[in-house]
Amino acid sequence: VLELRGEIDILSAQEIHPHMDAVTGRPEPDVVDLTPVEFFDCAGLRLLYRARRRVLDRGGELRLVCSDRLVLRILRITGLAELLPPVAGIDEALDAPGFRAATGAP
Repeated sequence: VLELRGEIDILSAQEIHPHMDAVTGRPEPDVVDLTPVEFFDCAGLRLLYRARRRVLDRGGELRLVCSDRLVLRILRITGLAELLPPVAGIDEALDAPGFRAATGAP
């Protein structure tokens, strides 16, 4: 699980980018948690879209956790919510059908 915090903007995206690539380069399913995010703009959208593409290229699965209504609105307006449907909590992301089986968790 990669938890993003604070403001996700052009400056923070540069710092987050290598960590996101490291997480999405592994064979296991991935979860990105936006719950602690206070601000989210187009730089955050680019990070998520790139992560999704990297995960799909390796045949993996990416889950997005988000409950903030403003961030959810941005995801819906841009259409990213259709490509990467957000869930409300970590447990929901981890309990998704087939997700634990792919991670080897019981």
